Amino acid sequence: MKVLFIGGTGLISSACTRLAVERGLDLFLLNRGRDPYAARGATPLLVDVRDEAAAGRVLADHRFDAVVDWIAFDPGDIERDLRLFGDRTDQFVFISSASAYQKPLGDWLLREDSPLANPFWDYSRNKIACEERLLRAYREDGFPVTIVRPSLTYGDTQIPLAVNSWDRPFTAIARMRRGAPLIVPGDGTSLWTITHNSDFARAFVGLLGRRQAIGHAFNIMSDEVLTWDEIYRQVAAAAGVEARLVHIASDFIAACLPEMRGTLLGDKSVSAVFDTTKIKRFVPDFRATTPFAEGIRRTVAWFDADPARQQVDATMNARWDRLIAAYEEGLANAVRVVGEGT
Repeated sequence: MKVLFIGGTGLISSACTRLAVERGLDLFLLNRGRDPYAARGATPLLVDVRDEAAAGRVLADHRFDAVVDWIAFDPGDIERDLRLFGDRTDQFVFISSASAYQKPLGDWLLREDSPLANPFWDYSRNKIACEERLLRAYREDGFPVTIVRPSLTYGDTQIPLAVNSWDRPFTAIARMRRGAPLIVPGDGTSLWTITHNSDFARAFVGLLGRRQAIGHAFNIMSDEVLTWDEIYRQVAAAAGVEARLVHIASDFIAACLPEMRGTLLGDKSVSAVFDTTKIKRFVPDFRATTPFAEGIRRTVAWFDADPARQQVDATMNARWDRLIAAYEEGLANAVRVVGEGT
């Protein structure tokens, strides 16, 4: 099977690249070639897909059984893909996001037919718009789209906490190890689903070339559901320490750190439990087999193996410290003021 990944070297896609190569797929990676190690075993097509004319020249002599765009984030990207691949593939896989599901939730269990609406996060609204355009192309022109919705997914290189530095994720481990508190949104009891990228890859690669999947959307994530407090505690255990947690309301965090409004109010401040029946029906051998406690131990070990990986985001550290201090000062003042009125 001849498959094209646009991108293919990111946190989730690199695991899919490795598994696709292991399973003998004839895999091509179309990207700028910035991470050749992640592409080992695949055929590189070195071009920036945003240069549509150049990409068209590189793709001129190719046709694929499946094309996956890992880096499409807005409807403009989709219009380009429709032009490039309208007659070059038998299946086009769009990577959407579970954050597209309606917030606040209309039902506790998120199925593929749950409403899509996110008033808090442009990222999610753009993913919804991409889905809508692709489904219109499917209905009107027969464009062979399959939609995949991952939730929070991690691997060796990411510490998946609700409040952490995405670019320098070791920041949370460093804070834990020096005894500094970490911020948990809400009271820590919201339920959340975190998936190891190797588990995601088994389901995802199983969808490639499966014509029955065309026109469908799929949740791909673990069935393990944990509270945020438990997630933080398991990260701390992997780091060899006990977690010091400060619970702060999500709207308070978002007011102080506006850049977190989308990822908190539009995603991680509410419980996220998913129905994965559909992906198991289409890919019967899929089961998520990596418990978070095991996967996060491997992640922390990866960071510990090389000091160069242990980058700390000093700016975010300082902002979190100020936020915690302001919250605790406000809490103490509120207790005093309310107590005086009794």
